[in-house]
Amino acid sequence: MHANYLEFNKLPYQSTNCMAKFKNGKSSVLIIYTGGTIGMVQRPSTGTLAPVKFEHILDEVPELNKFNLNIKTVVLSPVIDSSNMNPSNWINIARTIKKHYSDFDGFVILHGTDTMAYTASALSYMFENLYKSIILTGSQLPIGTLRTDGKENLITSVEIAAAQKNGKSRVPEVCIYFDFKLYRGNRTVKRDSELFSAFHSVNYPELAVAGVDINYSNKFIYHSENKGILKVNTNFDDNVVILKMFPGINKSVFNSILNIPGLKGVVLETFGSGNVPSSRWLINCIKRAIKKGILILNITQCEGGRVVMGQYETSAELLKTGVVSGKDMTSEAAVTKLMFLLGQGLNYDEVKMYLNKSLRGEISE
Repeated sequence: MHANYLEFNKLPYQSTNCMAKFKNGKSSVLIIYTGGTIGMVQRPSTGTLAPVKFEHILDEVPELNKFNLNIKTVVLSPVIDSSNMNPSNWINIARTIKKHYSDFDGFVILHGTDTMAYTASALSYMFENLYKSIILTGSQLPIGTLRTDGKENLITSVEIAAAQKNGKSRVPEVCIYFDFKLYRGNRTVKRDSELFSAFHSVNYPELAVAGVDINYSNKFIYHSENKGILKVNTNFDDNVVILKMFPGINKSVFNSILNIPGLKGVVLETFGSGNVPSSRWLINCIKRAIKKGILILNITQCEGGRVVMGQYETSAELLKTGVVSGKDMTSEAAVTKLMFLLGQGLNYDEVKMYLNKSLRGEISE
């Protein structure tokens, strides 16, 4: 047993081009199980949901055996509720994919829904020159229940992960598949805790929609600009915070947050197109923080739209102080991008530059 995951038996390896093939010539998909509702059962003693062994999931989805694919599985250890997900888990997932990248044509990550958008965003930054599908999915109901959404989510995710056109992956991105729709991972947010349509992407179209056929929106699918060798960057700096503006925010609270020891970055969730109260104390607090070398990234609290600093007087002051516009990034994409960039050993100005630049299609330029 490996320290980080339970691994399948060693597989025959054969690769003559960028797409991996087993000896039987079939396409191959690796399913990585991290935990989440899709693999949970109810404990009789407490009535709460808790993770079960991954083998139970495979028993519940015999349909996977009908694909003309080589499907193998890895269980990350320990299996966790996604509320416990953190950068060390993201690194574990990324290293698992990197280790088996040459052996498989695509990857499916089974993940809890609560933090799925954070993981998808983080992974998108970690994989540079990605040319294979990495698809995250899960479910709102455990896969063993009669009305589960988990089976369709898993089956279609596997099909998309294996899909090729002209010998290349159809969707060489980190994505989220849920309720018949495929989204760019770093453009996705969880919008509902009960509906099967738990996720959506307001500022960017779906990459594919599954009906009788799977219809791909090719013009919206991201392809790496560089065609070099895959690089996996696994350094993060978690000395960041998300600070949400609200009417009546207290000066001492606001100031205390910006003076957290070791703080390096703030995702400032503002009103509308990037606005904050025009109180002098608030602007001065932000100025002092920036002078100390703290990066402040401005994103909107709205589900749709984007930050346009300077459009209104209440955001013009932020622009003058050196606050960075997050444009139309989601909160999940913004905070993981800030953690990622701070972990790359860049200087202050370099991080600011890359915050304004689309790395993996997370912002519209």
